[in-house]
Amino acid sequence: MKKCVFLHFRILLLEKKIELMIKQKTVVSFVFLVIFSVSFAFAQTGSIKGLILDKTNGEPVGFASVLIKGTAIGTVSEENGFFSLSKVPYGQYQLRITCVGYDSLIADVEVSAKNTAVLRFFLSQASVSIEGVSVSAEKIISQTETKVSINTVTAKQILRLPAMGGISDLAQYIQVLPGVVFTGDQGGQLYIRGGTPIQNKVLIDGLTIYNPFHSIGLFSVFETEIIKNAKVYTAGFNAEHGGRVSSIMEISTRDGNRKRFSGKVEASTFAAGLLLEGPFLKQTEKSKQSISYLFSLKGSYLEQTSKWFYPYSEDKVLPYNYLDGYGKISFETPNGSRINFFGFCYNDRVRYPSIATYNWQSWGVGSSFVLIPSATNMIAEGTIAYSSYNMTLSEENLEPRVSKINNLDFKMDFSYLIGKSTFSYGIELLGSWTDYHFTSAYGYNISQTNFNADFALYAKYKWVIKKFLIEPGFRMQAYPSQSHVSPEPRLAIKYNITDNVRLKLAAGLYSQNIIGATSDQDVVNLFYGFLTVPESIVGDTLKGRKVKNSLQKAQHAVFGVEYDFAEGFSSNIEAYVKNFSQLTNINRYKLFDSDNDFLLETGIAYGGDISIKYERKGLYISAVYSLNWVTRDDGIIVYRTHYDRRHNLNLMVSYAWGKNNCWQADARWNYGTGFPFTKTKGFYPRIGYIETIDGDIIQINEELGVALDTLNRGQLPDYHRLDISIKRRFLFSDRMSMEVGAGATNVYNYHNIFYVNRITAKKIYQLPILWTVNASFRF
Repeated sequence: MKKCVFLHFRILLLEKKIELMIKQKTVVSFVFLVIFSVSFAFAQTGSIKGLILDKTNGEPVGFASVLIKGTAIGTVSEENGFFSLSKVPYGQYQLRITCVGYDSLIADVEVSAKNTAVLRFFLSQASVSIEGVSVSAEKIISQTETKVSINTVTAKQILRLPAMGGISDLAQYIQVLPGVVFTGDQGGQLYIRGGTPIQNKVLIDGLTIYNPFHSIGLFSVFETEIIKNAKVYTAGFNAEHGGRVSSIMEISTRDGNRKRFSGKVEASTFAAGLLLEGPFLKQTEKSKQSISYLFSLKGSYLEQTSKWFYPYSEDKVLPYNYLDGYGKISFETPNGSRINFFGFCYNDRVRYPSIATYNWQSWGVGSSFVLIPSATNMIAEGTIAYSSYNMTLSEENLEPRVSKINNLDFKMDFSYLIGKSTFSYGIELLGSWTDYHFTSAYGYNISQTNFNADFALYAKYKWVIKKFLIEPGFRMQAYPSQSHVSPEPRLAIKYNITDNVRLKLAAGLYSQNIIGATSDQDVVNLFYGFLTVPESIVGDTLKGRKVKNSLQKAQHAVFGVEYDFAEGFSSNIEAYVKNFSQLTNINRYKLFDSDNDFLLETGIAYGGDISIKYERKGLYISAVYSLNWVTRDDGIIVYRTHYDRRHNLNLMVSYAWGKNNCWQADARWNYGTGFPFTKTKGFYPRIGYIETIDGDIIQINEELGVALDTLNRGQLPDYHRLDISIKRRFLFSDRMSMEVGAGATNVYNYHNIFYVNRITAKKIYQLPILWTVNASFRF
């Protein structure tokens, strides 16, 4: 009986275990089923990646709106035309692509596991302008980019300015940007919010160039027609840029026409130019690759023509000569990736009779590329290039000043598109060779021949959270020659309060190891040499602290407001401060060979800008006002820099009318308070250098010495100038046109001071009134 009961109990227990095992298996099966279903659901989504191109010439179209019809899935194309829409369920869709200046495009696309290729979409330029459209490309960029202290310039904007010398040029437009100070019609020096030319990095297609402007300040080395865009970062730039403590100017050139052969020929009383472009392998909507070329050549013959057209100018001649050449070959692969090979040669020479001869030469070669892998939402971009720059200033009664610098650049950038957000990182290598020879006001020679290498890593994340755009960045800048690594955090934030009102701010730390050298003996600086920071000042004290390295260092902070207060109107207000916590300069107090060639300084630049623009029905009006303070402290005195222009005002008007806007009239007026300069107290007989203790002072010839007043305590007269132009375009066909124009520079012939030789007191003024005529033919 007991055995039967025990057996029955065992059977019941076994049944319970079996029942429990069945329930557990059911739960496990259910969990696996859920996981599989979720995984399957995620596996049923894909992405749409594409390139948006201009149907006319094959150029990428940036900042175009891309939206899947019937959904809320959308994005804005990158500047290189690329876009990516991720986590799109499998299926058939219609894609709507719109961009200001182009007809809308509706395209059928399929999202599946098999379709992973980068698609191409060609937009046709709009043939009819629709009035009342309030959304512009500039506004879209303002709402989707932090855009703090960044000015983007296009060829179309440059052509709105009066064509000084009959030729529209980037140098003329940059002068009207907020925070930018130019030395005037001559000299071609650029100062941005307290930064000197060497503290402003200039890049063309990723290659560093050291003098982008000619001696006649109306012209840059860049042909306007080859510029895709130019970005000027006047302060607070993010981690992708470094090696400078003030600003960045980044010029991107377009590729040659991938569709057909085209070009432009132009000539004026100042200069002439030629542009040729076209395909070696033509791009079509069906073809998967193309090869194109772009070539430009421009030069000035003003020294020759001024004898005929401007005999009333000083010395009856305008002694300016330049010749610039640029070439580019572009390869496009089937998946939209591109590789470019480019080269340039720029030359400049000016001869002031009985005063000075100034000339420089610059050349460079390089390659840039954009890689778009089909399997990921990544873009890889890079540049490798080499450049050389040589400059000489020869003056009467003074030793020649010579500066040379050669540069090797390598940079790789990677960007991952994560919905509307973007994560970027990259690496940069830079090598520079400098050779500098300079004679001080006291007759002592300062020379340097050196090599320096920079290495940098950076990362940046663009985070889109509803109305906020947040861009934290970090750059690690290494200087092996200084045995120093500079950690440099950066930050930019924008808050879109409404569609028409936006707040923004930016801040960061910056460093560089290249310095510029000028002479306090000059009333206006023409020569600007380049050196690497010396190691001899390490261990010195600055503001009571011991100097651990001789790098240039600065900290930026910027706050601004963008307000589109009415249809057609836009405004931008920014306040900034740049604290230059460590600077190296030529030792202006050097008297003996044992004295250090260099000294340490600190400095500060602060101020604000306000710009207002109006654009509607062919009328464009712009007003820009800047208020700035720039000082330096060398431990002995606090002084104004020679480019400390307190007030700067630019007014510009452009109006187009007639059929197809065939007529256009432009005017620009610039006013700026005078630059500081060091006055001359007198002259004295200076004994030359005695090489040994046995030297006979009686046998040494005396030289003329200059006694200088307190540094930059004087101020030159205010600068102002009015320029006007008018032009008429004749259309012969869709592909062929001719344009003729006339204009005048310095209309009321105001005598702006340019240069004074302290020894001879000879004065050179800025350009007198110069009338011009020009003609161009486009095909």
